[in-house]
Formats: sequence, structure tokens, C-alpha cells
Amino acid sequence: MPIVRRLLCALICLGSLANAPVTAQAENWPGWRGPNGDGSSGETTVPVNWSETEHLKWKVKIPYGGHSSPVVWGDRIFLSGANTEKEKPSRVLMCLDFKSGKSLWERVIAEAPLEKKHKLNSWASGTPAVDGEKVYVAFFDQGQMLVAAHDLDGKELWKVRPGVFSSVHGFCSCPVVFKDLLIVNGDHDGESYITAIKRTTGDVVWKTPREHKTRSYCTPLIREIDGRTQMMLSGSKCVASYDPHTGKQLWKLDGPTEQFVASLVYNKGLIFMTGGFPDHHVMAIDPRGSGKITNESHVKWHYTKADSYVPSPIACGDYFLIVSDGGIGTCYEAESGKIQWQERLGTHYSASLVTAGGLVYFLDDNGLMKVIKPGPTLEVVAENKLGEETYASPAISQGKMLIRGTDSLYCIE
Repeated sequence: MPIVRRLLCALICLGSLANAPVTAQAENWPGWRGPNGDGSSGETTVPVNWSETEHLKWKVKIPYGGHSSPVVWGDRIFLSGANTEKEKPSRVLMCLDFKSGKSLWERVIAEAPLEKKHKLNSWASGTPAVDGEKVYVAFFDQGQMLVAAHDLDGKELWKVRPGVFSSVHGFCSCPVVFKDLLIVNGDHDGESYITAIKRTTGDVVWKTPREHKTRSYCTPLIREIDGRTQMMLSGSKCVASYDPHTGKQLWKLDGPTEQFVASLVYNKGLIFMTGGFPDHHVMAIDPRGSGKITNESHVKWHYTKADSYVPSPIACGDYFLIVSDGGIGTCYEAESGKIQWQERLGTHYSASLVTAGGLVYFLDDNGLMKVIKPGPTLEVVAENKLGEETYASPAISQGKMLIRGTDSLYCIE
């Protein structure tokens, strides 16, 4: 009987656990566009309402400017910046305490003259990446791409220059962690390339040329699709997929234009692309191709206006959403491409969209965040204003939202 009672007791406990509410595990935000590389967070307690005086955990001054996003691992935030006030300007990696915003350390990665750039770019636009042991950052350094690795306490582990780089619009490349590799995009106005670096040593494992030699600033998106690992990005006058293990090209869609900035997202079995210069496009592409694919064979729907050139888009449930640089927001039904609504949301946008808890966050350059529930009609859940201009994309971690302004880093709870 005692054994039977113990078994019954165990079954009752298991039943109670099965019916207990599930608490989402707090996530790190380890690189550009977060843990999934697409701006999405699985956290459910992300703030919706805030201001300069409400729901701020902390606000700290950032000594070095830049448009890179913060990244988070555990109790540490990493951020890149450029010190432009020195006689010899420098590019800097900073580490802050997540709980307080207090500076823990900073390291000069390179001292070099400031490169020419677009007025909407910065000298520290590449978002770092962190894997729990090392933090990686990429900068421009006198005609070359410079990639560096430090441990989480700031000790330099390696520094490499994987290739040349030249662009009249400046530099922005966000490293991507994949297994034991660090992948960086080197699209520029010259001998363009994508390369993979061994994370332990900094050695180049593979380097794949990009044939059109045209500047673009897209970060690759890696997904497992029908048993095939694909690394996909737009840029260099095409949308293309590569095997991230080897750098071998899997498929390529020529065009639809020359230059790209916004990263791709994947949803409902489709890759979504927005942006382009000089022509403007929004596309849904079936990624299950090989070799050269075409609009007729693999493009499921296509628009040629109201695109987003700089801000990366978002996928949320059944919907795909973008905001144009000029402030026009559009919500599409992801599979069909049917426009659900198209409305002016603000004056100008640089930051990419993020999503959590079924809501999408739109941050404009003036510090105004509109929180929107995707659906057939525009539903603005909240509007939140900060007191600084905001060009960097937000980060979400441990129930908090981090927003980088021109002078400060905000932690909102």
C-alpha cells in the first residue's frame, strides 16, 4: 500500500505540473536581430508602455556614438562605438552591466582615420555577436575589413583582416555565429566576398566571391529548410543562398535591383525581401530551389512600391510587415501577399522592426515607438516617446527592451 500511495502521489504531482502555466525562459539577444536573426523574441513579458519618466530601469550615457544595436549575454551588454573626438579616431567595443548599465570595460579595436560614409550611416554601425565565451565585432580599418574576438572580460583573443573593403557609403557588417564559424558579409565596391572565420583561431575557413562587386549591407539569415541548411541574403544585384558550412552557392535569383540594406526574414515556407536601390521591391520567394531560379519559377508575389530600403522587415504569425524609410507602414498577408493595411506611421525610419508577444515594435528616428498588433486593420496598441533620436534597432532580453539613442542607452522594463 505505501508503494501504491507513493505512485498515486507522484501521478497527482505530475498532473499538477502539466496544468501549471508555462513561463517563457529569458532569452539572450546574441547578435543582429536577436536569437533567431529575424527580429523576433519568444519572451512574453516585454514592455508595451514607457516614457522618459516611466518604466525605465536605467538610462546611461554612451561615450561613443554609432548605430549598432546592443547585444546581450547573461548579465552583460556589448555595444560598439566610434570615438571621433580624438586626434586619432578609434573604433571601440564596450561592455556594460545588464542590471545597472554600469560600464564594465571598453577596448579600442582600431585607430584609423574616419572613412567616407552616407549621412545616415555611422562609423560604428556593425552590431557585435556573442556566443557565451567570446564577443566578436567588425569595423572598417583603412581599406580593409577588421574582425576581432575578445573574451567576455575584454581580453583580445584574435584579430584578422579577411579582405579589402571600399564603399562611398561607409561600412556596416554584422558577424553571424554558425556552429564553429563566424560569417561576415563583405559586399562592397570592389572584390566582394562572404567569408567564414574559425571562431577559436580567427583562421579563414572559406571565402566565396560575389560576382557583381556592388555595395550592400545585408546580414545573412540561416535556416534549415527541407533538410538543407541555407544561408540567404540579398545584395550584389541578386538574392542568393549558400551552404554556410562550405560557402557553396545553392541558388540565385538575379536582381531585382543593385543595392540592398534590409535583411531577409523567413515565414510560412517563404523568404521575404524588401528594399533596393535604384528600384524598389517587396518579394516573397520560395527558397526550395537550386541553381538559377527566376521570378516565374520561385517568386510567389511581388510589389514594386512602398518598400523598406534600410529598416529590416518582420514576420509575425500570418503577417509580414514593413515600414518604408519615409514612414509608410504596410501589413501583408504573408502567404498571399494581400495588403491588409498601408498607413503613414511617422516621418522617417532607420531602425529595424522587432516582435514579441504577438506585437510588432516600430521605432522611428525621433524616438517614437509605435506598438502595433498585426491584423486586417491598423491597431496601434501604444505610442511611446523618448527624448533622443534613435537610429539603432532595439534589442529584447530578460523581459527588458534596450534602445540606443544618439547619446544614451535605455533599459525599459
